Amino acid sequence: MDDGVPVMLLATTDAGSREVLGPELRRRYGADYEVVVCADYGHARAVLEGLRRWGRQVAMIVGCYGPDDREGLDFLRKARALQPAAKRAVTVVWGDFASAPRVFAAIGQGHADLLLVRPERTRDEEFHGAVTDALDDWHLAQGVGFEAVRLIGESRDERTHSLRDSFGRNHVPVALHQVGTDATDRMLAALGLEDPELPVVVLSFTSPPTTLVNPSDLEIAEAFGLMAPMPDDRVYDVVVVGAGPSGLAAAVYASSEGLSTLVVEQQAVGGQAGTSSLIRNYPGFSRGVSGSHLAVRSFQQAWSFGTEYSFMRQVEGLGVDGDLRTVTMSDGSTVRARTVVVASGVDYRRLDVPELERLLGRGVFYGAAVSEAPSMTGEQVAVIGGGNSAGQAALHLAKYARHVTLLVRGPSLAASMSEYLIEQLDATRNVSIRYRTAVHGGREVDDCLAGITVGPPDGDEREELAVVGLFVLIGSVPRTAWLPEEVRRDESGFLWTGPDREPAEGGDGAMRRPLETTLPGVFAIGDVRAGSIKRVATAVGDGAAVISLIHGYLAEHAG
Repeated sequence: MDDGVPVMLLATTDAGSREVLGPELRRRYGADYEVVVCADYGHARAVLEGLRRWGRQVAMIVGCYGPDDREGLDFLRKARALQPAAKRAVTVVWGDFASAPRVFAAIGQGHADLLLVRPERTRDEEFHGAVTDALDDWHLAQGVGFEAVRLIGESRDERTHSLRDSFGRNHVPVALHQVGTDATDRMLAALGLEDPELPVVVLSFTSPPTTLVNPSDLEIAEAFGLMAPMPDDRVYDVVVVGAGPSGLAAAVYASSEGLSTLVVEQQAVGGQAGTSSLIRNYPGFSRGVSGSHLAVRSFQQAWSFGTEYSFMRQVEGLGVDGDLRTVTMSDGSTVRARTVVVASGVDYRRLDVPELERLLGRGVFYGAAVSEAPSMTGEQVAVIGGGNSAGQAALHLAKYARHVTLLVRGPSLAASMSEYLIEQLDATRNVSIRYRTAVHGGREVDDCLAGITVGPPDGDEREELAVVGLFVLIGSVPRTAWLPEEVRRDESGFLWTGPDREPAEGGDGAMRRPLETTLPGVFAIGDVRAGSIKRVATAVGDGAAVISLIHGYLAEHAG
């Protein structure tokens, strides 16, 4: 037995399913996982308890539900407490439609993560596709595997946290090595570094490995080979600012339809959606899909059609050069384009509690539940927010933390969160919800968060919650400060689009196209657009629709 090999555990009292699934799992996954088969649920629970005591990783727990096994769903529900990070799959027999309502209800309540249909033929790739997708999500959450980047620093340092989160969201395999350990001291000595300024970033995939000491984002991008200078004489048909769902969708449609396309992204593909651990209501993904996986697949799809990318550059200005639009970036370069699509999205609204802002990356996080969740194992944590992102964060953290408290400013979640998430929160035993509650202060010990002060938003009552992690998802502020005054905004800073406001600047009174801003040839899509619906599917719809409008604009300005 190799203690470093993750475990896949199958438990069912249905002998027929056991005879099919056991050999199938061993044949396909036996080389990389230890496959354990149990015919009794009491035995299976004892095995999971033993694996937890021994510190063994469990990647997946497979149960069954059907006429010959009515205990599988209850087993999977209880297994979560024993192995919270493991993916839990319920297997059904094709044609057992009578069991479907109970199975889907269990998944909706969070008692299982995914549905598998028992293989009824050899090489059942639909079954194995579901299994491997789940295993891929598990590996991504655990941060195990090839260390393309080694990050040496303090685990609770703001810059170290920011880099780890950015690498992870961009699907760059990264491993954090905490300073102060013997292994890390040896690693630094081998690099010829003595008491370096932290963090240290080692790109182990280069030959020889590249070592960067407390690098800037631009230095990292240059080391990755992402800083090729922009050609001065190049004019793009479309420059997309932002690589969230709307920007990536626009890139896919633009490049696939023959438009020369550049996407500029300052941090990571996926935007805020890329931080979601599981999006279950995106059409076409019945098992749900992580925001990171959805973003990376869209990124690769656009790339395959010819989209060019510029990463780690922040856009600082938008200008006009005759019929062209100019985009100025933080490294001093300027890109010219016939049209610009603003898909820059939003930032999380800040708490504006000074003692907590000082602890950013040291217990206080904006978003980042996916990357930081494993470090919260066995701890008390809090999430503040009432939207889908907050609900997804609370559920993901509950897989690791001892208890998660969701703090909601309003009287309910009904108006701001999807019903399926509310049901899952209610069904998760180590999640509690406190309504009409705001965070007013915090307490630190050894420069890390140790507690928060909470109470009614407008009242004087106060109490302390002992938490070591606070994840803040309290609404959004649009990233529009870089745009000129000619691009009009609403009172909150979101961009006006469409013909329902006023004629375009310099447009001789012409009515603007849908999704076009008050500056002709500049369009806005996704969360940054005033009146947008904050859903991934509608953001993707914006990205698809805007390219049709751009074709019309380019045809009118062909001269």
